[in-house]
Amino acid sequence: MKTKECPSCAMEVDAESKICPVCSYEFAETSTLARWTAILLVVVILLYLLF
Repeated sequence: MKTKECPSCAMEVDAESKICPVCSYEFAETSTLARWTAILLVVVILLYLLF
């Protein structure tokens, strides 16, 4: 089972959880589009700095 750490209470919770069962912290959803956009931006910046 994959887990993630709650940034509020530092407890390990199920990776699929949207709310921490201990402190009720609501995890932010990251969209796939936002993730790929960030990765592409990092790659472009690295290429710009190398050349």
